[in-house]
Amino acid sequence: MALSTLLLAIWLILTGLMAFVSLSFPSREKVMGALAILAGIFFLIGR
Repeated sequence: MALSTLLLAIWLILTGLMAFVSLSFPSREKVMGALAILAGIFFLIGR
């Protein structure tokens, strides 16, 4: 599995969990933003 696909899957799962079960952790906005940026970069470079 490509790294970009894995990061995107993690981001989608965490986003869904936060919406349905009020999942919260410190600095979640920064973590979710970092995951989104990394997934986007890896998609652009083709990994």
